[in-house]
Amino acid sequence: MSTEDSHDDHGHHLPAVEDWPRGFGEASWWPFVTAIGGAGIYVAAALYIIGSGEDPLVSPIIGQAVGIGSIGVLLIGIYGWLYHAFIVKFWERGESDDHGSGLRWGMIAFLGSELGTFGALFGYYFYIRAGATWPPAGMPEGLAGSLVLANTALLVASSFTLHWAEVSLRNENRRSFILGLLTTLILGTVFIGGQIVEYYEFIVHEGFTFTEGIYASAFFGLTGLHGLHVTLGAVLIGIVFVRALRGQYSARRHVSVTTASMYWHFVDVVWIFLVVVLYFGAEIGGAIQ
Repeated sequence: MSTEDSHDDHGHHLPAVEDWPRGFGEASWWPFVTAIGGAGIYVAAALYIIGSGEDPLVSPIIGQAVGIGSIGVLLIGIYGWLYHAFIVKFWERGESDDHGSGLRWGMIAFLGSELGTFGALFGYYFYIRAGATWPPAGMPEGLAGSLVLANTALLVASSFTLHWAEVSLRNENRRSFILGLLTTLILGTVFIGGQIVEYYEFIVHEGFTFTEGIYASAFFGLTGLHGLHVTLGAVLIGIVFVRALRGQYSARRHVSVTTASMYWHFVDVVWIFLVVVLYFGAEIGGAIQ
C-alpha cells in the first residue's frame, strides 16, 4: 500500500503495526463496531425481559432504549464494514485473487458465527419443546397456512434468480445480471412484506404476541431474527444492484456479488429449516400428541 493510500484510510482503519500479518491490509475498527451493536441487541432483549412482569427489576424503557441504540450501532458498523471492504478504491485495487479469497473466507467465518446464533435459538426451542406439554397454550391454529407457503416459495425463487444473475455476470451478460439482481431484490422485499402481514394477523387478529408463552417467545425470536437477516440481505443486494447499474462488475470483478450471494443463500436455507421445525413441526407434533 502506498504512503498516500495509507494516509487516506487512517480515518477509518487502524494503521498496520509491525507484527500485523503482511497481505492483510490494515486492521479495521468496523467489524468490532458491528459486533458491539449485535451484542447490544441481546443485552437489550435481556433488559426488556427483566423489565417486564409484575415486579420488574429495571424500567422497560431501558431495554427499549438500549435496543434502539444497539440497532443503530449495528447498522453503522455494517455500513462502514461494507463500504470500506468493497467500495472504497474499488477500481484501484486491481484483480487480486488474494483479496477476493480473503473476503470470501471472511464471509464464511461470519456465516459460521450466524449459524451458531441460530443454532442456540433452535437449541432453546428443542429444549422447551421436550419438556413442555404440546401443543402449548396460546399457540395459534393454522401456522403452516398459505401465507407461509407463499413466502417460502418467494424466498426459494429468489435464490434461483440470484444464481442466474451470478451465472450471467460470469458470462458477461450484463442485462441478465441486472435483471436477476432486480428480481431477487423484489422477491426479497415482498417476502419481508409477507412476514409483516403474518405478524399483523397473529398479533392483532389472534392476540398471539411475544409474551403469550414459551412457543411465542421461540416463534417471534427465531422469525424476527431471520426477518432482520433478510432485511440486511436485501440491503446488500440493493447496494450490489446500484453498483451493477454503474457498471462496477465484470467476469473478473465480482467479489461483492459472490459474498452477498453467500449470505442470501444462507438465510434461504435457515428459513426452510425454520419452516419445517417451527411451523410444520409444531402442528404435526400437536396432532400426534
